[in-house]
Amino acid sequence: MTDASHDGPQTWNPSRSAAGHHNPWLIAVVVSIATFMVVLDTAIANVSLRYIAGSLGASIDESTWVVTTYLIANAVVLPVSGWLSDVLGRKRFYMICVALFTASSLLCGLAPNLSLLIICRILQGLGGGGMPTSEQAILADTFPPQKRAQAFALYGIAVIVAPTVGPTIGGWITDNYSWHWIFFINVPIGLVSLFLVHWFVVEPEVIEQERRERLAGGLRIDWIGFALIAVCFGCLEWVLDRGQEDDWFNSPVIVTFATMAAASFIFFIAWELTEDDPIVDIRLLCRRQFGMSFLIMLTVGAILFGSTQIMPQLLQTNFPYTAELSGLAIMPGGVAMLIMMPIAGQLTPKMQPKYWIALGLGAIALAMWYSTNLVPDASFGFFATIRVYQMIGLPFLFIPINTIAYDGLPQNKTNQGSALMNVARNLGGSIGVSLANTELIRRSQFHQTRLVSNLTEASPAFQSGVKQFTQFFTWQGAAPTAAQSHAYGVIDQLVTGQASILAYIDIFYTWAIFAAVLVPIVLLLIRRVSSGGPATAMH
Repeated sequence: MTDASHDGPQTWNPSRSAAGHHNPWLIAVVVSIATFMVVLDTAIANVSLRYIAGSLGASIDESTWVVTTYLIANAVVLPVSGWLSDVLGRKRFYMICVALFTASSLLCGLAPNLSLLIICRILQGLGGGGMPTSEQAILADTFPPQKRAQAFALYGIAVIVAPTVGPTIGGWITDNYSWHWIFFINVPIGLVSLFLVHWFVVEPEVIEQERRERLAGGLRIDWIGFALIAVCFGCLEWVLDRGQEDDWFNSPVIVTFATMAAASFIFFIAWELTEDDPIVDIRLLCRRQFGMSFLIMLTVGAILFGSTQIMPQLLQTNFPYTAELSGLAIMPGGVAMLIMMPIAGQLTPKMQPKYWIALGLGAIALAMWYSTNLVPDASFGFFATIRVYQMIGLPFLFIPINTIAYDGLPQNKTNQGSALMNVARNLGGSIGVSLANTELIRRSQFHQTRLVSNLTEASPAFQSGVKQFTQFFTWQGAAPTAAQSHAYGVIDQLVTGQASILAYIDIFYTWAIFAAVLVPIVLLLIRRVSSGGPATAMH
């Protein structure tokens, strides 16, 4: 990789600000509203699948398409959103995305069957996938260097806190009302966002001039690049989302989609490197600072989204928690990030970003290691505590990563850079969720086999357990034969539950080791930001 610093320190150009005569902090709040809505909706939908399946007469497996199709649509549009923002205009493209997401949310809530719901979720994914690029580019252009860390801290509250409160809100809505409302609640939020963006966000003349110059010779669309990246990310998202259910590469369908993803990615790289106006500027990944930021954001996405899905799953399958109660157990983590995000925004400019990233990764490694103290009778307080520990280090990753990503980045590449950083976060999330679920199932099978091997007729502990449970069911009025059968069933459930707990512990160990290994890599490979200091790095 080349070092981004060869371009020299980037100075802030106030003429590119989207604030106009308004307060820049108002703009930061306005563009964070829609992001919070999008990320929250993704988390809410995950906990409501079984309600959707029951209402529409579909199986749980079929209902997962509600999530899968959204993620695929999101993955397809996200890499090209930077180019679309450049061509259509940043504000115009952003409002189109918000409007599409809002309208499709209404249609999702009204969908009478699973097929129409899936179609509407695809539209939702297309709208939701295009928003973050414009939002982050607006923030990077609107705030002067010394304020950008705090601006991204405010934006980070929406990006990182929403997945943690989503399960709680989704559980409460589905337990007390109807799954339709997980989509209907987006409508007023989306309308408010559109109104505020229309009135307060400005499209700077210098950016509009760049768009006119770009289109002066006619609009040239890189259709081949778009088709290749759409096939690549669409197939990859399919593989990650369906791989475990279809037994990975033992499935011809998974092999086919994986091959298509790999082939289209190779051709995409070769094609885009020869294009004068590529739909995705992958050359940015060759810049040392930006490339490392991309890789670390993959990690953050994997840990954030992976743990956000694993924790409610653990509480609802191995412990008697409802969707709402499991959401309440992990909510303290969101509160901790809400508190730490502005603190991280204030502290980030005071030290080189790579040191904050190393500290953040170290904090996550220690938190995941502590999470391995999980036991079958763990209390609500234990889960609330480990969630706080797991999340408290993330603000010290999210803000410095964006600081490094924009270090030395040319101003006309802000949209493209934002698109790639959001690709990293979402792709990392998909990879993290997929690998965590795969490890959970594989390690559960391993531990169950090992535990069952100890349950022999010669084992005094096994015989004692069978005897005690048999006596219990006999006292409950069961016949001797039935009582013994029930006893074996209870022991089987205990073994299955214990194996599952051990598998979750293995996942926490894996995350802890992975985060710890990244610490020296970050310190060795990330260079100091521009000579202006950490605060200048957001451009």
